[in-house]
Amino acid sequence: MARLLYVCVRPQAGAAAAEYESFRTGARLEPGELDRIDLVRERLPPDATERWSGFVVGGSPFNLTDPESTKTDAQRAVEADLERLAREAAAQRTAALFTCYGIGIVTRMLGGEVTRAFPEDTGPVAVELTAAGERDPVFGGLATRFSALTAHKEGAGRTPPGAVLLATNEGCPAQAYRVGDRLYATQFHPEPTAQAFTERMAVYRDDGYFDSGDYDAIAARVLAASITEPARILQGFARQVTS
Repeated sequence: MARLLYVCVRPQAGAAAAEYESFRTGARLEPGELDRIDLVRERLPPDATERWSGFVVGGSPFNLTDPESTKTDAQRAVEADLERLAREAAAQRTAALFTCYGIGIVTRMLGGEVTRAFPEDTGPVAVELTAAGERDPVFGGLATRFSALTAHKEGAGRTPPGAVLLATNEGCPAQAYRVGDRLYATQFHPEPTAQAFTERMAVYRDDGYFDSGDYDAIAARVLAASITEPARILQGFARQVTS
């Protein structure tokens, strides 16, 4: 059962397919080593933690802080399934890496606060490892300060109860944390190359992450950035789960 499952929570099929490839290639996995499921269109199987050895959760245009009255049934189902998966990983019954939108699910599940007070613009940001991050088995091999790609409207100012802060920055202090030794969460995107990120930007250029007229300028800034460290998180997580 040494296979990982990519958990898709993007309604846009093209963006989801590209994100799967970014996770697979970023983690240096063969196609048969990374399965996929689309939670927007199907539910997480009850026996998921028995069928797969670990999970990587992608991003989403959904926001946890959206008013409940505006959430679709699909969005509520996604939240419920991801929270179930987060609880299993927090209890050390499986391994999971939640990214971007997913970190909000984990934070809320643990009793932390997710707000609109910590958004980050679309593009590269500087992230710094904490002392705990430097010692972490997954994050410890990274440069202590590196560039990562972000695009989010909500975040957290501190880690939730029971979590160990691994990476931070001024704009969104809870950039990455660990719960126990089997649950990881990052606010930034660890999977895309700069080129893949600009292609994702094109899909979401009218979704309020940035002024659509600024696409070319932001894309140029992304393509000029050196994005070397985040994918190493995927590789470290995959090694830990499948070895």
